[in-house]
This record gives sequence, structure tokens and C-alpha cells, in this order.
Amino acid sequence: MRAEARAKVNLALAVDPPRPDGLHPLRSLMVSVSLADGLALAGAEEDHFELRGPGPAGKDNLAWRAVEAVREEAGRDDPVHLVLAKRIPAAAGLGGGSADAAAALTLTGAHYGLASSRTAALAPRLGSDVPFCLVGGLAVVSGAGEIVEPLAPAGGFALAIVVPPVELATSAVYAAWDRLDGPEGPAIAARHLPPALRDYAPLANDLWPAARSLAPALDDWRAELAARWDRPVMLSGSGAALFAYFVDADEAASAGDEAPPGARAVEAVTPAPRGVETGGGTLA
Repeated sequence: MRAEARAKVNLALAVDPPRPDGLHPLRSLMVSVSLADGLALAGAEEDHFELRGPGPAGKDNLAWRAVEAVREEAGRDDPVHLVLAKRIPAAAGLGGGSADAAAALTLTGAHYGLASSRTAALAPRLGSDVPFCLVGGLAVVSGAGEIVEPLAPAGGFALAIVVPPVELATSAVYAAWDRLDGPEGPAIAARHLPPALRDYAPLANDLWPAARSLAPALDDWRAELAARWDRPVMLSGSGAALFAYFVDADEAASAGDEAPPGARAVEAVTPAPRGVETGGGTLA
């Protein structure tokens, strides 16, 4: 069995002060996009996790932790071979690890015959973005990430994504946001958004001031991209991925060609209707 694990982009992210358990309540407008990692899972004589690309291996990888969570829930211990081919940049605010976990939950649940409702119940334990990545599309996400309210699909636009040569740990960005007394991020007005998203305006990311305080170079990258692209540039999640809206994938790809040298990744993506796409994709 194979699956594609779609990256996510936070089109907006509002953050509140931490709860007693230390988690920050949030409200985010998230969308799945065409950038994806590939996963394959099959029965085996002994457990084997094959990682193609950068990232933690073995039990430290969220995808393998998802396999073990499903196995425990299903009461099964027969071994599997999991292959994960990475394309989504790490430490970028694009939910790569969460997307992998969601796809691994889906594949492993199907392999062991676990009901989808029981598989979905495992998602919040693995990470705050995993419940959304399991559903995907366009949705409002709230609570600590466990509440996902799907919205009508949005289309008619593409995103150019540039990941500067900066890596930000999500926990560090939230801690910086707390130290800064919970600032609000700059907003994009409806007139700068694609028609399909204007009803959700204004769109802002409250983590921008915190991310910028930890990595001042982000501000330089954002200003340079905004000047080259002649439009507002936003941060996804805790960063460091920066993005802007374009008419279609070709225009977004042309914009990516104009990005300054030195980026960790440059991608042109379109909205995807699901977070996990099973039965297709390639691991090449």
C-alpha cells in the first residue's frame, strides 16, 4: 500500500496564551497543498523502517511512532516494512512530520483492519497538526489542533513557497511568543487575497514576530520576496517557510525562479482536497 502525505500551509494563525497544560489554544485556517512525501507499507518478516531523505530514523520518527500507535490500538504485533521518501522540508512550518504520521496512521490502520474512527482518535497524541493532516483540504483548526472543521474546497490560486536557510523549532517559537507577551502578526486584507479566500480576511500569523525575533534574517527574506513579487508575503506556522499567492502553478513557479539564491527549498504548489492520498504516488 502506498500513500502521499500532503504538506500543509497555515494561511492564518491566531494564538492565545498557554493553558495550564502548557499548550497554546489556536485558531488557524489551514490548507493541504500538492507538495507531498511518499510512504509505502507492507507486511514483513521483521520490522524495518527505510528512510529516504533527511530526518530522524527508527522510533524517533513520527511516521514510525504512528505505526506503533496503531499496532498497540489494534492489539497486533506482526511486523511491517515502512518506506518514507521525504520531499517536504523539515523545520519549515509545512507539517512534514505530521503529514507523514497521518499517512502512516492511514496505511497501518488499513493494514491491520482498524476502523478509521479508532485510527483518527490516535492523531492528537502524535502532534497538534496530525488531526488536520489526516483530514486535509481547507479547514479551520482550533483547540490545541484537535478540532478540525472542514470547509468547502478553495481553488483558483497557487502558492509560491520559499524556505530560507533558517531552521526554527516550533517549541522555541512559541516560547519566544510568550516572552514577547503574545504579539499579533501583520494581516493581509481581502483585496490581496484570491477570491476563494476573501471571506476569511484578514489573514494574519501571530507567530511572525516571535519567529523574526529568533531569526532576524527572516525579515530580510520576507522584504526581498515582497519586493520581487510585488505582493504581501506570509509565514506558515512557526516557520521558516514564506509564501505568497499567485493565479496558478505556472505563475507561482515563475515567482520561485525569482527567489534569492541560498533558499533551502523553493516550491510552487496548489491546494489539495485531502491530507492523505492513498493508492498512488511514487517513492522515487
